[in-house]
Amino acid sequence: MTRMRAVDAIVLILEKEGATETFGLPGAAINPLYSAMRAHGGIRHTLARHVEGASHMADGFTRAAPGNIGVCLGTSGPAGTDMITGLYAAAADSQPILCITGQAPVAVLDKEDFQAVDIAAIAAPVTKMAKTVLEAGQVPGVFQKAFQLMRSARPGPVLIDLPIDVQQTEIDFDIDTYEPLPVDRPQATPAQAERILDLIAEAKHPLIIAGGGIINADASERLVEFAELTSIPVSPTLMGWGTIPDSHPLAAGMVGIQTHVRYGNASFLESDLVIGIGNRWANRHTGDLSVYRKGRRFVHIDIEPTQIGRVFAPDYGVVSDAGAALDALLDAARGRAAGRGLPDFTEWARSCTQRKSTEHRKTNYTEKPIKPQRVYQEMNTAFGEDVTYVSTIGLSQIAGAQMLHVYRPRHWINAGQAGPLGWTGPAALGVAKGKPGQTVVALSGDYDFQFMIEELAVGAQHRISYVHVVVNNSYLGLIRQSQRGFEMDYQVSLAFDNINSTGETAGYGVDHVAVAQGFGCKALRVEDPELIGEGLRVAKELMDEHQVPVVVEIILERITNISMGLALDAINEFDVLAQTPADAPTALTPLSELAAAK
Repeated sequence: MTRMRAVDAIVLILEKEGATETFGLPGAAINPLYSAMRAHGGIRHTLARHVEGASHMADGFTRAAPGNIGVCLGTSGPAGTDMITGLYAAAADSQPILCITGQAPVAVLDKEDFQAVDIAAIAAPVTKMAKTVLEAGQVPGVFQKAFQLMRSARPGPVLIDLPIDVQQTEIDFDIDTYEPLPVDRPQATPAQAERILDLIAEAKHPLIIAGGGIINADASERLVEFAELTSIPVSPTLMGWGTIPDSHPLAAGMVGIQTHVRYGNASFLESDLVIGIGNRWANRHTGDLSVYRKGRRFVHIDIEPTQIGRVFAPDYGVVSDAGAALDALLDAARGRAAGRGLPDFTEWARSCTQRKSTEHRKTNYTEKPIKPQRVYQEMNTAFGEDVTYVSTIGLSQIAGAQMLHVYRPRHWINAGQAGPLGWTGPAALGVAKGKPGQTVVALSGDYDFQFMIEELAVGAQHRISYVHVVVNNSYLGLIRQSQRGFEMDYQVSLAFDNINSTGETAGYGVDHVAVAQGFGCKALRVEDPELIGEGLRVAKELMDEHQVPVVVEIILERITNISMGLALDAINEFDVLAQTPADAPTALTPLSELAAAK
């Protein structure tokens, strides 16, 4: 046993638990922890400009690679309240991040002391645990429990609040005998897997809905193996995009009322059995439930027991980690392939593949100002299959999800349920920290970009490089489109005559190029659709050369309505062209080969 301050024990625990990437801001009440990090040297730290930004950086880092847990640090009072949006975004999408706040001394916690707020009570609804530690001797056990909770069952964030006197109190601690607590993940049984295969055997047009739980479980390869073994098409959710490559013949396309592809919705409406794995039946996915559920049966597999039946009661529900469920399903399917067999769904799968080549929206626009659809066509070409996209909410995210292509897990990183504006930039910094040397591309509308624009300075200071594509229509585009139902266009325009700008973009308001350059980043503007590809190529070169964020501002037409609706069979298509664009996904493996391999 060694005598040390509680904060010294915390640093050793973070190292042993593998949570060594931190993002935050020092302050009076958290300075003891910073002093321990400085003394030990094993913890990396990125200085943010805003604590909310730091929480999104930690979130992005967590999502970047399996096993990551990003850590956000802040002082007492407003630093903790600034973290709440980050905690909410992480909790909503089942992401484990650890937020540590400083706090006023224990003796004054109920005396309205300066920057003393009950942050544990405030954070409780959006965390798996939120605790103010009042006794220094409890510090090791609280952190040990925090890591177990973050990793167990449905992953999620934790907040630990540390009074400044607790941080500095000496305790007896032995890091050599400290061990992480075992992680609890429910597992599907062989009998449950057999029951699911019974339901599959009774179906003619089964479809797998692949959710973000598969990515959390690092089980995408097992998903593809199961799909190929059974010839069942797969539709990823927004959070599960990348579980199966868009170019795979069994990738049926995303389903939804906003983030979707036309052929995905069409195939779903032809299905008669839907197997949801690691998904939530989110409302932007299902739309009108009477349409979504009509004429089909449902299996729901989820790690969180309260998710089963939460939106609607499935025909069969299983509480299980997605990876464990796929292991059980693979074992059962292999047994049936060798014995009783499974129905041959090759023709059904082929019909879904053929549909992918006909039901595309037009992207190859040549008009000026630029139509947003052209931007996503050029992004597909410029960045290829290895790029990691980061986005949050808005027409840019919805159109991106309709028109971009994703080929690998953790290559589409999105704040799906919470969708906080401003998340994209700081999250992209965290993703870039978690994927060193890889191409990270953020996608924002101008309003999302402006929300936390100060975090660009973090990338410039710490040489964290990524490309930030800003599609600028100088509008709150998604809100403007939703206001059409109220026959108004009210308080959603960001345009004004910028007295410091000249030319066609002067009336667009904020000069994002000048702002980005002022923060120490590289930036360029594109106003001609034929120059988008060249602009993206140059941006990547600048990023590689200077190792800072590079902003590509693309000036769009002011108003574009993006396809969406209230039900899967009632999507409002504002400008559709049935086509097979040059960048449409193509099959990697003929279905005949997959069938022969069963």
